[in-house]
Amino acid sequence: MQNHRSNTGALVGGTLLIAFGMLSLADQFFRGFNWGFLWPFIVIGVGVLFFVAMFAGGKQAAGFAIPGTIVSGVGLVLLFQNITRHWESMSYFWTLIILFVGVGIYVMGAYTNDLGQKKSGASVMKVGLILFIIFGSFFEMVFSSFGNLIFPILLILLGAYLVLNRSGLLGKHKEDTASDTLPPVS
Repeated sequence: MQNHRSNTGALVGGTLLIAFGMLSLADQFFRGFNWGFLWPFIVIGVGVLFFVAMFAGGKQAAGFAIPGTIVSGVGLVLLFQNITRHWESMSYFWTLIILFVGVGIYVMGAYTNDLGQKKSGASVMKVGLILFIIFGSFFEMVFSSFGNLIFPILLILLGAYLVLNRSGLLGKHKEDTASDTLPPVS
């Protein structure tokens, strides 16, 4: 009798073999097709396989969400860069890997119903997004090779978020201020 872990490995390995076989067969039939545009989908597909392993393995395999979001996210970044031909953006897109780690931790927490992991994931996502905006703003403003409006708008939004969050206007629970008040006089 096989255990659950070996079934998951066979499922992922078999899916990879089928995908590579289909790509090779498609290349034989469609010789004139430009496959250079589709290569990021292979990276995205590998990332999706981590999610297949996560769901096939149950809650104890929830950790597959982290590499799944990293690899799928990098594939999406590569697809964006492949479409726009803006390869220079990799000088700051690396910060999105931090965001993808946060998404993976959040997904892992959501899958296992762990509120602490969800909160940790959200915090890591914020750090990754803030770093993306800061580095992206610097590189896009200094080298200004891709849309002069995107990152100034993101800077304004980041500043507004920080001001509103600090002032308590974003609906964050205000801490108990009972220690600041004087006790009633009898």
